[in-house]
Amino acid sequence: MAKKQFKAESKRLLGLMINSIYTHREIFLRELISNASDAIDKIYYKTLTDESLVFDRESYYIKIIPDRQNRILTVSDTGIGMTKEELDDNLGVIARSGSLGFKNETEIKDGYDIIGQFGVGFYSAFMVADKVSVISRAFDGDQAYRWESKGVDGYTIEPCDKETVGTDIILQIKENTEDEKYDEFLEEYRLRSIVKKYSDFIRYPIKIDVSRSRLKEGSEEEYESYTEEQTINSMVPIWKKNKNELTDEDYKNFYFEKHYGFDQPIKHIHISAEGTVSYNAILFIPEKTPFDFYTRDYEKGLELYSNGVLIMNKCPELLPDCFSFVKGMVDSGDLTLNISREVLQHDRQLKIIAKNIRNRIKNELLSILETERDKYEAFYQSFGRQLKYGIYNNFGADKELLQDLIMFYSSKEKQLTTLAEYVERMPEEQKYIYYAAGESIERLEKLPQTELVADKGYEILYFTDDVDEFAIHILMNYKDKDFKSVSGGDLGIETEAGEDKSDADHRDLFEYMKNLLKDKVTDVRASRRLKQHPVCLTNEGELSIEMEKILRAMPDNHNIKASKVLEINTGHEVFDVLQKALEADREKLDLYTSLLYNQALLIEGLPVEDPVEYANNICKIMK
Repeated sequence: MAKKQFKAESKRLLGLMINSIYTHREIFLRELISNASDAIDKIYYKTLTDESLVFDRESYYIKIIPDRQNRILTVSDTGIGMTKEELDDNLGVIARSGSLGFKNETEIKDGYDIIGQFGVGFYSAFMVADKVSVISRAFDGDQAYRWESKGVDGYTIEPCDKETVGTDIILQIKENTEDEKYDEFLEEYRLRSIVKKYSDFIRYPIKIDVSRSRLKEGSEEEYESYTEEQTINSMVPIWKKNKNELTDEDYKNFYFEKHYGFDQPIKHIHISAEGTVSYNAILFIPEKTPFDFYTRDYEKGLELYSNGVLIMNKCPELLPDCFSFVKGMVDSGDLTLNISREVLQHDRQLKIIAKNIRNRIKNELLSILETERDKYEAFYQSFGRQLKYGIYNNFGADKELLQDLIMFYSSKEKQLTTLAEYVERMPEEQKYIYYAAGESIERLEKLPQTELVADKGYEILYFTDDVDEFAIHILMNYKDKDFKSVSGGDLGIETEAGEDKSDADHRDLFEYMKNLLKDKVTDVRASRRLKQHPVCLTNEGELSIEMEKILRAMPDNHNIKASKVLEINTGHEVFDVLQKALEADREKLDLYTSLLYNQALLIEGLPVEDPVEYANNICKIMK
């Protein structure tokens, strides 16, 4: 029997197949099962076009047979089989796909899904096998043939006996090495787990003989072992079932079976889309963050299936970063895959699906916000920071998507509120959306800078997350209302007649204090916002004091400074003391200025520059 050689190009490609194309060796079983499924599909299609044939679904299946003793793994199917010529054409020329050829010849369109279209998946078997034998008998043939190869050396084809139509792929599993343990591909539990992971939703039964034990007949203590044939795949995926047949419990069970999380998802989204791109998806909005969600180790993405076969565990392109908390899967036959089917090519179909999913998630979150407020607020406590970061990230590309989903604690409502709710409550004369930024709600409620805004009866949003101000600077406005910090330069509130204390009236005092503080502040001026407190710090420019604190906590950002202004309440009794010191005791004025500046720093949560000097100055006052 003459050995045939692979074509030179095929020999080179086979070397790549074994060593480079696939990331994980376990993929070989997915590829062989997918090919077996295609073979059964071909018979099914023939029955649709030939009235003399009947497709009896129970007669068609795939079986996996491990033989640990002889290190042989067999994947058998009852599909259409191959003739001698087809064995030679399909297996002798790498990257020629019999499935794709069948699809093209028969002009299959709707209602028929081909999985194997590259013609390379079969050769992944050589990643785990020293020798591969294929025994096949064609649907309309009487003679079976054996194709056999040990890899790049070539292959042989010879007649053999096989009573039934179909194909048996027989792998002589490699011996273990120091780096690779091939025994696992002969273990029943490992084979079951691979099938469950990649091929659980193949539409035909995948069977395996499972070891069991039972009491011997007539005995109450002695057990005997036996084998039982079991179907180990689900076949019909939940996403292809009618939504009306499914309950919330079905979706929750799927969530737990797929190990998407240990929490209870607050909502599921079941999508069945047909059109330019057809796909099915089941998405889950979790209630709580995974333990590693805000770490670099967290991987976003949805499971990606192609016609029920798992292609990627995490496909990040399907989710924007702002919705990275969403779990679930997408199944489509319209996607362009690369040669290994492990990586998705960036194509138009993928972008369409991703856009649809993004909009569907937003609409679902808005629905929860409107109809199940408690659920949304629980979700927001876990993932609100991610939504706000999504506004800031990517130069604000997603700000329109997210602006209606973010919430902040409100000074008036004493609870979380949306921007839409804030604007709806604004008095007619109010021009801006006011906010205060700081470490906690408790501190912000006592912030001196809020006095004038609060006195006018205006609501203040409290920003306590480090990303809040950065996000708002990107957002800039909401429904034509600009955002304004209570610590910013101009509050946009006109003061009543007689209230305005001109800086010009006290220019000598403020100039003296400014020169004394030197580069610590850019100016000292009379305050239009303080009512009860004697002093506060405000900022000019885009960089706020709170943003300075956040940035200075980051590596290599220690020299970043906001332009600080020391504001003095000219209606406070302390101001009278300052004026008298200016006229009578400049040494005391120096002491008072230092104390007031450090007091303003403490109110802002900034460190006192010289704690010892500050403590000594207090002692001087006490004396």
